[in-house]
Amino acid sequence: MGHEHKLAIFQGTLKFKNNVQKIWGVLIFLTIVTAIEVALGIYKPAFLMDFSPIGMKALNWIFIILTLVKAYYIAWDFMHLRDETKWLRRAIVWTCVFLIVYLITILLVEGDYIRNVWENGHTAWDF
Repeated sequence: MGHEHKLAIFQGTLKFKNNVQKIWGVLIFLTIVTAIEVALGIYKPAFLMDFSPIGMKALNWIFIILTLVKAYYIAWDFMHLRDETKWLRRAIVWTCVFLIVYLITILLVEGDYIRNVWENGHTAWDF
């Protein structure tokens, strides 16, 4: 007996009839996301390089988001998170989301400080 597999894309779902279709669906999805990342990395559109929301270029934010999408999908599919209980999935995903947001925040704060020191010389901390 085969299991029914689902691939969530945006609001709809694709239903796979067997494991071969599931493997091809995973391959196509990850290939498309990787191709978008590579194309953006090669061409570096000027409008994404000039726009800097929240301290980083928009292109960098797109790379971070696409990498997180791929990481989540790999964990969801290859680590079989879709078969786990809702609360176990949430515990794993929200812990990772918290740690990644924390890492990005620390990197932006420290990077901004280092840039200020590089541009302005020594920065004194008065406590």
